Amino acid sequence: MFITGIATASLGSTAWANPCTAVEVIVARGTSEPGWLGSAVGDPLYGTLLQALPVDATAYRVNYPADLTVPTSISDGTRDMAAHLAHQAAICPGQRFVLVGYSQGALVVHGVLGTGNVSSMGGIHQMPGWIEPRVAAVLLFGDPNRLAGWGVPGEYGWRTGSYCTTGDPICGAGLDWGAHANYGWALWPAANYAAARV
Repeated sequence: MFITGIATASLGSTAWANPCTAVEVIVARGTSEPGWLGSAVGDPLYGTLLQALPVDATAYRVNYPADLTVPTSISDGTRDMAAHLAHQAAICPGQRFVLVGYSQGALVVHGVLGTGNVSSMGGIHQMPGWIEPRVAAVLLFGDPNRLAGWGVPGEYGWRTGSYCTTGDPICGAGLDWGAHANYGWALWPAANYAAARV
């Protein structure tokens, strides 16, 4: 919780001071996940990234329902993420991006990147191709596509870190539903992975 508070406070001051930081962390939270970027992954990960990245960073929360009872939830997420990427990339020509998705949010990221099984769902918005070189890292947690055997498109493979807790039934066919909310162990590995690619 302490790191979460730091993350939110840091974003507020940094975002107003300079919308064109070197890196923007764009987070699609998990289903019904509380918190600004998501209490299980997004908020604590952003706090860790602020310590690990060698450059300044801000964060953006993908605006979508994150609700499995809303049929357009994933589509809504891809629309917002793709539109934000296009806008941000246009106003900040030197900025690079770290895309983060947890659980349902991982499917949003897959859709934006153009992963086949998500893109075929209909209503999915893919980011413009000219932004691809500016995606420094993709970080996926509890990714349902991992269980389904789908990875990101090939051009993103070398810069994608995918984390699945042992026993997580969503990404690893486990039987421990509590494991799906247990990603604290992955925060520093993911942050270091992104920092090495920025």
